[in-house]
Amino acid sequence: MKLSDFDFHLPEELIATRPAKPRTAARLLLAEGDTIRDRHVRDLVDIFRPGDRLVLNNTRVIPARLTGTRTRSTGQGDATAKIEVTLLEPGAHGWRAFAKPLRKLAEGEVIRFSPRLSASVAAKTETEVTLAFDTDDFDAALAEAGAMPLPPYIAAKRAPDAQDNDDYQTVFARHSGAVAAPTASLHFDAPLLEALRAKGVTFTEVTLHVGAGTFLPVKVDDVTTHKMHAEWGEVTEAAAAEVNATRAAGGRVIPVGTTALRLIESAAQTGTLQPWRGETDIFIYPGYRFRVTDALMTNFHLPKSTLLMLVSALMGEETIRRIYGHAVTEGYRFFSYGDASLLIPER
Repeated sequence: MKLSDFDFHLPEELIATRPAKPRTAARLLLAEGDTIRDRHVRDLVDIFRPGDRLVLNNTRVIPARLTGTRTRSTGQGDATAKIEVTLLEPGAHGWRAFAKPLRKLAEGEVIRFSPRLSASVAAKTETEVTLAFDTDDFDAALAEAGAMPLPPYIAAKRAPDAQDNDDYQTVFARHSGAVAAPTASLHFDAPLLEALRAKGVTFTEVTLHVGAGTFLPVKVDDVTTHKMHAEWGEVTEAAAAEVNATRAAGGRVIPVGTTALRLIESAAQTGTLQPWRGETDIFIYPGYRFRVTDALMTNFHLPKSTLLMLVSALMGEETIRRIYGHAVTEGYRFFSYGDASLLIPER
């Protein structure tokens, strides 16, 4: 299974840098087996059935992008320099982070991001640093100083702004810890959720804190040897019971987003969804046997990405090639702020 098997041509103009407004106005490619239909997210009320259960990732994106200054003594006095930081995840000794420029940072140095937020460099490797923050109210200080960590393919085109604080957060975000959004969930607003509930669609919330590793490229030619990044997640006892009850009643379990799918599949390796808490590095590619997932709502993914491999595992490689070919031809918008697909495999 070669990396080139998951490549396709994506015109640059199809990469979305802003979401559709309103959220439910985004286009929706509905794929049921071999049948492809062009719809909109608002049509989900007509597409989903009573008894369907949507699994939602309720992680909350933190404003993980920080710009600060470092001060160093020189032979001619103090000098300041700009430092850009992207937080990755908290650890025992501080926050792991990318820093730019990294090579000029030294352990023990202090970076000041705002009057209320500064950090010392507790450790440094060839690729990242560990930052120890000195504030008692970290969340509030970060909210003031930080910016949304837009994906690299958006950040290369524009800087995050105040609008991204709403656009890059789901309406059901509850538990802070993600440095990337569960982007399929960005298409839902409160009226759509209410309309689905009224139809008899049910919801289960799980938590997977999406990490920056979700954007890392696959660097091996044989994709089966790729090592996935780890992300922290939790499936509560109540969430597991809800999903298992839906399956027992013959309803469909439909994760909204690959993060929700990866989490419930991690927690269902015995064939039944179990309460689960910890880090998952599950890698789903063609040949994988899905335990609890009946369908998936997801955005359109990068060429040669692990997420394209995941949807290929669900629908079949040839079917995904047809779906993505149709999406490109019809001008669907791709990636985090792009349009959506609802993938329902033949069973």
